[in-house]
Amino acid sequence: MTALPLAAPLDAGLCPQRSQRLLDVLNREIQSQRLPGAVALVARRGQIALFESLGQQDPGRAIPMARDSIFRIYSMTKPLVSVAAMMLVEQGKLLLSDPVSQYLPEFSQQKVAVMRNGEEMLTDAVRPATVQDLLRHTAGLTYEFLGESMVQRQYTQEHISSRQRSNAAFSEKLAAIPLMFQPGEKWEYSRATDVLGRLVEVVSGETLGVHLQRHILGPLGMVDTGFVVPPEQQHRIAEPFAHDPDGGVPMPVLEPRTTPAFESGGGGLMSTAMDYARFLQFMLNKGELDGVRLLGPRTVAYMTADHLGDIPANGDLLPPGHGFGLGFAVRTASGVSSVPTGWLPCAHGRRLNPQ
Repeated sequence: MTALPLAAPLDAGLCPQRSQRLLDVLNREIQSQRLPGAVALVARRGQIALFESLGQQDPGRAIPMARDSIFRIYSMTKPLVSVAAMMLVEQGKLLLSDPVSQYLPEFSQQKVAVMRNGEEMLTDAVRPATVQDLLRHTAGLTYEFLGESMVQRQYTQEHISSRQRSNAAFSEKLAAIPLMFQPGEKWEYSRATDVLGRLVEVVSGETLGVHLQRHILGPLGMVDTGFVVPPEQQHRIAEPFAHDPDGGVPMPVLEPRTTPAFESGGGGLMSTAMDYARFLQFMLNKGELDGVRLLGPRTVAYMTADHLGDIPANGDLLPPGHGFGLGFAVRTASGVSSVPTGWLPCAHGRRLNPQ
């Protein structure tokens, strides 16, 4: 594990009492059997001010959580794959304005499902989806678990989440299903980053897993991140409760011990708190970490700017006061969101700026 430097909370400009409250809340959730365990990591100014493991890594076998426990990080895969795509843009191998079909011909001449006179019908796409549309989730795609529309039902019927088909086969299967919206019409959290992962493969000539390892994970020292956990590290895999503590239903999760055919750019990676902290510090450093630069500062600023403008969001997954950049939700208005930001007054009266 390649660590970031450690510091006491106060030395990093954080309030020790308020930092402890985070652990208190997590411990309450663990004690009430709503959470098996957790790893909490808080960094500021490039230093780790809080790094604790709590509860159990595997509640079925009473294995305690460790700071290097390996988690299924699901959609936190998306920012990494978005960075991979933007690195190709910087290298001149890809343009944001390029049609997706330029690299993935199966996405040419797509149809869009629309409602007319109470019936679902198909119409032509008014324009092709672009690489920018994939990065900002405006490509007209969706997720099967977000609703029961004709398109979403087809995702489910085609087992679009199957890990048994390759990224190429996934892309062909998805492209044969109509779009949910016209490209650029609405923001919809979607399988767009899975498509982006396949696009990265075509442009780079490497599988997504190999490309991420060579160009991002290896250079950033993210030694425990990948689409599969090797046998010698499988004792570190964090597991959920067997059943959802709120609903009692079985907990379906990815199997990290077997190599998947589908390396999901939208949700397939395994990682640790420290590995992901290194990636986030790289982004906070505007594309550089420990002397390794993967993106230019202007590219990072462009990625974290709002790319939606007046494009409306479908549903409520994008909170008020937020837009979406290239791979990241971005705050556009602090006073609109229900999640606050601002000064953190400490118990001993010192005000701390949470930059």
